[in-house]
Amino acid sequence: MNATSRSGALLAALACVLVGASFTANSVLGSYPYAGGQALRYGLACLLLLPLLGRGGLAPLRALSAAAWIRLAALAAIGMVGFNLAVLAAERTAEPAVPGVLVGCAPVVVAVLVPLLAGRGPTRPVLYGSALVAVGALTVQGWGRTDAAGVLFSVCALVGEVGFAVLAVPVLKPLGPRLLAATVCGVAAAESALLAAVTGGADALRLPAPAEAAALLWQAAVVTVVGFVCWYTGVQRIGAERATLFCGLIPVSAALTAPLVAAGSYGPAQAVGSALVGAGVAYGSGALTGTVPRGRSALRRAFAGRGAAAPAVGPAAGGAGGQAAAAVQQDAGDERRVVVHGDVPAPRQPHQAGPRQHAPRPKTLPRR
Repeated sequence: MNATSRSGALLAALACVLVGASFTANSVLGSYPYAGGQALRYGLACLLLLPLLGRGGLAPLRALSAAAWIRLAALAAIGMVGFNLAVLAAERTAEPAVPGVLVGCAPVVVAVLVPLLAGRGPTRPVLYGSALVAVGALTVQGWGRTDAAGVLFSVCALVGEVGFAVLAVPVLKPLGPRLLAATVCGVAAAESALLAAVTGGADALRLPAPAEAAALLWQAAVVTVVGFVCWYTGVQRIGAERATLFCGLIPVSAALTAPLVAAGSYGPAQAVGSALVGAGVAYGSGALTGTVPRGRSALRRAFAGRGAAAPAVGPAAGGAGGQAAAAVQQDAGDERRVVVHGDVPAPRQPHQAGPRQHAPRPKTLPRR
């Protein structure tokens, strides 16, 4: 792993740890109107994100096509509002472990779906690592009481989790992590407000109690603002396949923080499951081998023969904060006509360091 990949992995891990720790805040909001609470959360998060965009930060939105706006609306509806609704509906007839276990399978689905959408085969280390993460999540949470409706809504929660990662990939590069997070929060706030008006009317929003207000503020400022920016920056730097591996840290973080509010215990099963999740993340992300896992595709073969550092493969390749793109040239001495690196900068891209040059430092998030 290079510095960019390491920082991307750490940011994705931090985002998932924050989501897992937010389950404590969710327990405080059990009696607060759902749709109204989501509208407050995402609306406040959007307002907090706007100053981070800087002057002219909204300009890329003007260039978005209608298809891109539809994708953003689907991302907010499926990956944010719909996901939370599905979890809430599942927990009416199922124990919380049931949707948690199925959501823990998201890394496996993403490890298969993202490569197929990119026209290549699944990457074996990522696929095997994601399977280990799913087993670890099951070990941490166990399996609880449920019925058919609980399983169905839990599957819907899994779809929402996958959609949150996959639907963002095409719009992440033109918008960047901060603008993407601000935009989807604004769209999700509008969708939640519309849902609240349709289903709850005047009762969909009320003045929160002090504890509820603190929980909503935590979800908006920490889980959404910090978590979303960290997550999308991680996806941009290491790709959706490897970033989703870190979703296995969500139940681990929840299990570690639950004893703090007497909402659960951390025993031997949770310790074993946490170790399995850690091993799956380390293996799938390439931390154990120090290399970036890549699928068996033409792009993998393109960087196989010269020993030069290859850019990240996946949806994040070429994005801001990712590795520098390099021009390619044909090697006349290669009988298979494999495309290899040339130490030449691509148009409008930063120069990639040669053997005796220092590599450019990766961009980091601005201090808050």
